[in-house]
Amino acid sequence: MSIQNSISLWSVVKLSPFKVAITWLMVIAENILLILLPLLIGYAIDGVLAQDTTPLLGFAASLLGLIVISVMRRFYDTRVYGDIRVKLAETVAHNLRGADVSAKNARLTMSRELVDFLENDLPALLTAAIQLVSIVIILATFHAYFALSVLIASIAMLLVYACCHGTFKRLNGKLNDQTEQQVKILSCKPFAALSAHLEKLKKHEIALSDTEALVYGFIFALLFMSVLGNLWLVNLLPNPTTGEVFSILTYSLEFVDTAIMLPVTLQVLSRLEEITQRLNRNEQVLTEKEIGYEV
Repeated sequence: MSIQNSISLWSVVKLSPFKVAITWLMVIAENILLILLPLLIGYAIDGVLAQDTTPLLGFAASLLGLIVISVMRRFYDTRVYGDIRVKLAETVAHNLRGADVSAKNARLTMSRELVDFLENDLPALLTAAIQLVSIVIILATFHAYFALSVLIASIAMLLVYACCHGTFKRLNGKLNDQTEQQVKILSCKPFAALSAHLEKLKKHEIALSDTEALVYGFIFALLFMSVLGNLWLVNLLPNPTTGEVFSILTYSLEFVDTAIMLPVTLQVLSRLEEITQRLNRNEQVLTEKEIGYEV
């Protein structure tokens, strides 16, 4: 009896753990430089106004380092995750060898989303985590109320998403159920059945998109309230410099750009949770079939 391989994000990482770890380290280095840029710009502004070019040179060096690391990471990522996609597809095909062609085709395509997450969405999640922590710390150096403002907005945002996690998973499940029927419908069903299938896909995609729009709209409102709050809180600073005001405003806006990555990425995780359950769904059935053949 051949052994079925359980599919999960962690099992995908273990297909090439050392190479994936290198990509994560490069992401961390890239984001450390990225989060420092607004602060360095503020120093550069104050330095130029004081006729001191040293902060400006430090800012230029940071930009150069960021460009080099970003380009190198993208060259490296493409090759690493390309190899992982091939290995994962072979594993999924082995697990689903007893499934019908339509389900197998759909799930092979879905399995690529696990690798797409590691290549595209996980760096965004690491970026969000690193930058949010850094933004809170940096804003706290100006005044504790600035950090408290963005912390409250972050907690409220995560609570909103937590309430919608089950809905996202359910809607993704319906969309994936319909997608699994496509090859079967194309193979042996009349055109009217294909038209009905496409209409159902559209219906599920619209429901998912509408839910995302409502959730993100509410979250954006929460985040921009924190930006307006920080603008008002500037009055608490004694004699703020132009560079300080610029840095506070920039980091507050950066907080919005960064924080919105979290619900976007969490929504992808909701979809991937449904996909991994789907990829592993046939394991018991296939095993029972193989046991029956051996008896």
